[in-house]
Amino acid sequence: MKVLIIGSGTMGTGIAQLLMSSNGAVESLCIYSRYQEHAERLLNVCEKNLNKLIAKGKFTEEELQASLNKIEIITDLSCAPEVDLIIEAVTEDYTIKMELLDKLKELLKENTIFGTNTSSLSITELAAKLPYPGNVLGMHFFNPAPIMELIEVVQGYTTDQAVIKKMIAFAEELGKTPVVVNEGPGFVVNRMLIPMINEAICILEEGVASAEDIDKSMRFGAHHPMGPLSLSDLIGNDVVLSIMDVLFQETGDSKYRANPLLRKMVRANHLGRKTSKGFFAY
Repeated sequence: MKVLIIGSGTMGTGIAQLLMSSNGAVESLCIYSRYQEHAERLLNVCEKNLNKLIAKGKFTEEELQASLNKIEIITDLSCAPEVDLIIEAVTEDYTIKMELLDKLKELLKENTIFGTNTSSLSITELAAKLPYPGNVLGMHFFNPAPIMELIEVVQGYTTDQAVIKKMIAFAEELGKTPVVVNEGPGFVVNRMLIPMINEAICILEEGVASAEDIDKSMRFGAHHPMGPLSLSDLIGNDVVLSIMDVLFQETGDSKYRANPLLRKMVRANHLGRKTSKGFFAY
């Protein structure tokens, strides 16, 4: 399969690394970023991580070289008409995604599948912007994409069943466990996970326990591998806020109202690991 990844942030980088290590699942891989240096940084990170796998005996030099030979870095969308699958992993921002779709809609061929990595936005609404809405679905990878086993395969109102079946098979080729999800706010994982994080922030804001003890409580009391506040810092507090806002807007249910402390932290650019400061310092 010929694949185009759009986006060079955390998720775009992780998905690129996953596809680079997928052996026969990907015939060629285009990586698009508006800025050449961002795309090159993505490739450097992927190569560094794959070299770590080589050191552990889980990948080979030959496989790495074969992967690098398949890759083309681009700063325009010229290869879009030539690929079988586009994976969009740009910022979780409705306006930015819509601007991208405006650029793509004249370039897509009739059988190009468009998979968005959105964690909460409407697949149906995104599909309505493109000429072949039946080819649009959610391909929700989890961070870090090379390690996390799950992919939510999200079908919008207009998604063709043949496309869903094809992407289930592709996810399995990548060694992932796909689950099919009918479009709904937050899909499955984030519908449960993000409100839990928000509740942990409420507990912190009320002074019930410290950030350290909140995380320790869930790690040792519920056997979570990571506490909810550390997880929020890993996901990005801005992303957590964005998902909470979508859940609230889509459902109108006050239980999905974002805690004011979360909003305040995002305004202060305390986004977590990516800014070195969130609920914890990095």
